[in-house]
Amino acid sequence: YLVRKFFYLWAKKTFGQVLPSKARYFYDQKILQKTFGEWKEWWTVVRERKLSLRAASHYRHLLCNLIFEAWRAYVCQQQEKRNKYYVAESHAKNQKLLRAWQHWLAYVDVQRTKHRMQSVALAFRERSCLRVSWAVWRRHYQNCTGHKMNILALQHWAQSLQFRAWLQWRELYLYSQNEKETRAVTHHRHWELKRCMEAWLGYLHLHRAKKIQNELAQEHHRSRTVRQCFSGWWVLWQCRRRMHACQEDMEKLAARIALWRVSAHWKQHVVLGVEETQQCELAENHYKHHLLVRALLRVRWKRLW
Repeated sequence: YLVRKFFYLWAKKTFGQVLPSKARYFYDQKILQKTFGEWKEWWTVVRERKLSLRAASHYRHLLCNLIFEAWRAYVCQQQEKRNKYYVAESHAKNQKLLRAWQHWLAYVDVQRTKHRMQSVALAFRERSCLRVSWAVWRRHYQNCTGHKMNILALQHWAQSLQFRAWLQWRELYLYSQNEKETRAVTHHRHWELKRCMEAWLGYLHLHRAKKIQNELAQEHHRSRTVRQCFSGWWVLWQCRRRMHACQEDMEKLAARIALWRVSAHWKQHVVLGVEETQQCELAENHYKHHLLVRALLRVRWKRLW
């Protein structure tokens, strides 16, 4: 223990406050941090590449699904249009038949009214002829039997007066006898009518309240269904508009990329052509220079020999 203590004191005096073990441990930690940072960057790059590939495949699959859904909706719409067209044609045929039938019924009614008016006119003519003959005969009959009729009329008038007087006396007698019973019956009838009227008014108010509630419920249901259909249609329309906008942007971007690639290939081809022409020229110059040097060397050797 004392040796370890004096060793630590000697190490602090020689190496300072930081010991070699702590420095080595700090150095190892820093190396581990750097390696872990580099490995983490490499792992993030690989993961982002995998995620981008998965996103691209998912985007292609989504585009295919959207295109298929749009095509199926278009086919369904075309089928609905054809069905509506067939229904409209059948309805137009039925309407034409109905109009023809109505015109035929109107024509038959007009013909019937004409025949009826003709028969009525003939009957009126016959009655007018009979009325004239009847008036002539009646005048003759009145002139013959006027006196007898006056006598019979006076007798009938006297008998009618006696019968009226007897009826009035009988009514007064019956009224005096049955006055109490009639009052009770009239009171009972009034009470029953009042009770029935109150029950009928209550039923009428209840029926009106139910009718108003049903109308309000139907209006609320209609407005709700219209709102839901409009919201669904609006969302679908927004999605379709966004899809068309994205498709147009992608087409523009593809056209730009294709144009950039064509221009890059063309520039590369031009640069390669220029370099090839320059290399050909340099090769021809070098070959000519080499031939010239060899010719000069041959001439020189010949002179030396």
